[in-house]
Amino acid sequence: MTSTTTTARRGGFDLRRFLSDNGALAGLVVLVIALSVLAPTFLSTQNLLNVGVQAAVVAVLAFGSTFVIVSGGIDLSVGSVAALSAMMGAWGASKAGLPEVVSLGLGLLTGVAAGLVNGLLVSFGRLPAFIATLAMLSVARGLTLVVSQGTPLATPDVISFLGSDLGDYLPVPLLVMLVFLGITALVLGRTYSGRAMYAIGGNEEAARLSGIDVRRQKLVIYALSGLFAAVAGMLLAGRLSSAGPQAATGYELDAIAAVVIGGASLSGGVGRASGTFIGALVLAVLRNGLNQLQVSPFWQQVVIGVVIALAVLLDTLRRRGR
Repeated sequence: MTSTTTTARRGGFDLRRFLSDNGALAGLVVLVIALSVLAPTFLSTQNLLNVGVQAAVVAVLAFGSTFVIVSGGIDLSVGSVAALSAMMGAWGASKAGLPEVVSLGLGLLTGVAAGLVNGLLVSFGRLPAFIATLAMLSVARGLTLVVSQGTPLATPDVISFLGSDLGDYLPVPLLVMLVFLGITALVLGRTYSGRAMYAIGGNEEAARLSGIDVRRQKLVIYALSGLFAAVAGMLLAGRLSSAGPQAATGYELDAIAAVVIGGASLSGGVGRASGTFIGALVLAVLRNGLNQLQVSPFWQQVVIGVVIALAVLLDTLRRRGR
């Protein structure tokens, strides 16, 4: 028995290892199969496109959060930063009279600036990431209300385009999500900053002793998170054709959940772009399926909370096993 097990692990298929490394993918497949049986219209082309569009905003937010979580940090401000960035883009065109492309750039720079402030507070101010980004959550949401005076602003065409379709079966949010999936995978797997993220998350002191400028890299990490949050905010505003002061409320929790469901560890050092992508799809499929089954939105929150708790529990068990 021992010899057979050893052989299977060395040269054959190890089911336990596969499920440990690809639990989110296996869960997504089971979820899709179950919903296709329970809700006959789930697998329709239009509904699957809707799932992709619904996943896009959370996925882009989560890609940015992946950088932070891999490095052992946390960013609770991404939802508010997304709302502020979209609001600044809409304000630039509708109130300040800026050209549309400049307004788009203003929104993106707003996200980067918020991320840099987070990075400065964490790396140079030595505030815990939880506290620094919680403060930014409040500041960004407050600034969104100040700029908007509590009322939604219409988005310029360049932002509205991000929520539109190219033809009948090609939603722009879906394309943007796939582009940022590729960017995230490239940064994590092929750049110095990506390798530094894993090193810092694995052991920050060892990373510092090995020559990594940890403070500078944290600035890069949080700036990227802010930039991705700005893009997500533009996607959401484009879908709604307006930037709302309460937009993306609670989305930071969905982003963190997508990263954790995708196999990243909240203790840092572990995480993949593909895992985060699958985690975002799990949340979108789950919400869409529960809507198809006419489950109350109140119970939907309960189900999603249970899924998040199970994902964190599985991560804890994996780390204990290692």
